[in-house]
Amino acid sequence: MRYIVVVWMVVAQAAWGKTLTEIKGELDAGTVTSEALVQGYLARIEAIDRAGPGLHAVLAVNPQALAQARAADAAKLRGVLQGLPILVKDNIETADMPTTAGSLALLGNDTKRDAPLVARLRAAGAVILGKTNLSEWANMRGSRSVSGWSGVGGLTRNPWSPDRSPCGSSSGSGAAVAAGLAAAAIGTETDGSITCPASVNGIVGFKPTLGLVSRHNIVPLAHSQDTAGPMGRSVRDVALLLGVMAGSDPMDAATAYADKHATDYVAGLDAGALRGKRIGVMRFLAGFHPETDMVFAHAIDVLRQKGASVVEIPSLPGGADVLDRIGDAEQKVLLTELKADLAAYLRSTPPSVQARTLADLIAFNHAHADRELRLFGQELFEKAEATQGLNDPAYLAARETSLRLAGAEGIDRMLTEGRLDALVAPTAGPAWVVDTVNGDHSSGQASTLPAVAGYPHLSLPMGLVDGLPVGLSIIGPRWADERVLALGYAFEQAVRFESSPGLVPVPDVGALEQPLPNR
Repeated sequence: MRYIVVVWMVVAQAAWGKTLTEIKGELDAGTVTSEALVQGYLARIEAIDRAGPGLHAVLAVNPQALAQARAADAAKLRGVLQGLPILVKDNIETADMPTTAGSLALLGNDTKRDAPLVARLRAAGAVILGKTNLSEWANMRGSRSVSGWSGVGGLTRNPWSPDRSPCGSSSGSGAAVAAGLAAAAIGTETDGSITCPASVNGIVGFKPTLGLVSRHNIVPLAHSQDTAGPMGRSVRDVALLLGVMAGSDPMDAATAYADKHATDYVAGLDAGALRGKRIGVMRFLAGFHPETDMVFAHAIDVLRQKGASVVEIPSLPGGADVLDRIGDAEQKVLLTELKADLAAYLRSTPPSVQARTLADLIAFNHAHADRELRLFGQELFEKAEATQGLNDPAYLAARETSLRLAGAEGIDRMLTEGRLDALVAPTAGPAWVVDTVNGDHSSGQASTLPAVAGYPHLSLPMGLVDGLPVGLSIIGPRWADERVLALGYAFEQAVRFESSPGLVPVPDVGALEQPLPNR
């Protein structure tokens, strides 16, 4: 038995630095089996995530993963993801595991349902390896939240430097991919929750156009901005996953036009895609960190070298206060929709979940304050509870304002006036030191405009700052997902970012930073 475990660990060590596409090639060639991959990843999760460095990126492993892998190996018909072990953020429902959103209130949320995107992954042959930890309730509970922490999963650590944040809320998905705990992972984003973890963990993350991927059976935050998206080690990886995930779903009205726009995103990748393109540099989203600016300057040089024309955009159209106005309106939208959307979701959960409203969740957290409220509070929950519903004129005005300023008068205007194909900016600065007293203190990020507008946003590595990765954001207009991925692929081929985290041991942590036992 010891010999077999060693072999599985060797398989995991051999696979973990490879892209999903490379592993797929080995599976298709028969040089490795899905069963061996799953065994290897499970051993690596035990050695690195649960013990060893103790990253706490994987909240739960799928008890059916090995059986699914054996079935994938035995299948005569092979899907495009056949046998590939994928991790899924634990606000996305899977029929074989509970879905907790990181909260003790949802420990019994075993719905026996697959979210449509999970059903699509399975239909393509993927093995659902487990669920990743996340910032509890998608980082929308407390005003001084600690990204990567949940009451169920404890604190996810950044594999590049475990004293630093993995960013949220898809923190576990980002850290898991960076640490090689699965071939790829799925995250969700409302504003920055895919792209920021991708940036600070040195991987690729893609937030698609809102409505390209179904949100049905995903624990919601706000329907105006929520979307799921792929996270991997290369642009080709996320393009492959997106091609499987994308499509219309009658249970999500936002996806009505998805089938019209979904395509083979891998086929659209082109190393020469930057040639002749006009790229806008959003200077107003840079300047927050000098060393990141230096890496960004090199990235712009690469764009030029690959044939792109670079157009400087010193400020956002509409005035210096536009970002603040968008942020204020966005907050009103998110808080109002959080109350309504969570209540609608909770009504669909099994009787073992006793909470049926946001007020119930607030009361639950007070009753379990020793675990849920020790690190930070629930001020955002309480503000959301005070909102007046989806027919509130103040909410409707805020949604119109935020969407217009970010979309038609923001991204669209910049693209049109500059005759641009896409926009770029630093995704975020390097990961900040975890602060369980004061909460997060990120230096800046590029996510809000595409998040509010619902437009595609790709983050991919552009280099290192003092040994920590930073990402380049590429943003396009609505439904330009294929274009954004192609531009990112061309940049990636020129930069060839191949650094990996060192996986050093984490410092001693308190009990609240540890996951619940047996999770």
